[in-house]
Amino acid sequence: MTAINFVIIGYGGMGSYHKKELMPENYINVIGVYDISQTAQDKARETGLKVYDSLDLVLSDDDVEAVLIATPNDSHKAIAIAALRAGKQVICEKPVAMNVLELDEILAVAKATGNVFMVHQNRRWDPDFLVIRDLYQTGKIGELFQIESRVHGANGIPGDWREQAKHGGGMLLDWGVHLIDQLLWLIDSPVKHMAADFSYILGNEVDDGFILYLTFENGIKAIIEVGTSNYSKLPRWYVKGLDGAAKIEDWDLSGEIVVATNKEGVVAPTPIKAGVGLTKTMAPPSEEATVTSDVTPVLPDFVSFYQNFYEVVREDAQPIIKHEEVRKVLQLIDDVFVLVGERK
Repeated sequence: MTAINFVIIGYGGMGSYHKKELMPENYINVIGVYDISQTAQDKARETGLKVYDSLDLVLSDDDVEAVLIATPNDSHKAIAIAALRAGKQVICEKPVAMNVLELDEILAVAKATGNVFMVHQNRRWDPDFLVIRDLYQTGKIGELFQIESRVHGANGIPGDWREQAKHGGGMLLDWGVHLIDQLLWLIDSPVKHMAADFSYILGNEVDDGFILYLTFENGIKAIIEVGTSNYSKLPRWYVKGLDGAAKIEDWDLSGEIVVATNKEGVVAPTPIKAGVGLTKTMAPPSEEATVTSDVTPVLPDFVSFYQNFYEVVREDAQPIIKHEEVRKVLQLIDDVFVLVGERK
């Protein structure tokens, strides 16, 4: 096994995280970094990495087989096309481009050169998503008909280029890419209808949050919500099936899965006092009507991202994250921007 020689283009928070946490040494050999920031250059040198003085030097180095692009969003297209034309294999951080037209330009060059181009849609490997995927595929709580996917924070937008529209900032192009990718990969059905609302409560020129409502042709309804001014968070996931429901509070998998027993002769719920009234409809089910369990991890039935990239490059395997899937996500995002009046 010969590891792939990589250079990381953009050695900020995400680029350095790839090196430290995500790139397994048996598959990936990081030999250098290119970044215009002196701080990033110093950080790279401290870890023993070669620091390139220009992108041209990276792309002309025959020792470099592949690059990771972890720069601001508006620079992805130009770097990806240049790297592909220079004969490099390419991984690009999300969002892959500012819009679907830019992506199409990249994909055309990838096809023409025959080089590998993959987008790091890493949230397909999140443990919380894998639990939801398992519930969807196995029917443990019956056929799912509503999925609510949320990430909430209270720290605003990170104080850098992510606050600027020209660099592709905002939450739809940040967390929205991940959450949309998860649902479109999970649900094999076209989106029939959607509605959206953006938040600008923090006064930035880009959205600091959004709510997206999707209805799929197979009848599943989904809510995707991202917020950056939520001092009290709603659950990461809440899903309803015909025979139960599941709630995952956070990435630590705290939460519960409730399954209806469907036993004949189950005692009807007892009416309860609700405020100044009485309700039977909203009373909890009788004790024998449901079974509640903790959320337990589910292992992925597919290899890790970087192992997959290695196998695509070295063994001609199929990518887990396919071009048409990435394009479908970006096309939906383009449509959302048009829907809310951010683009013509």
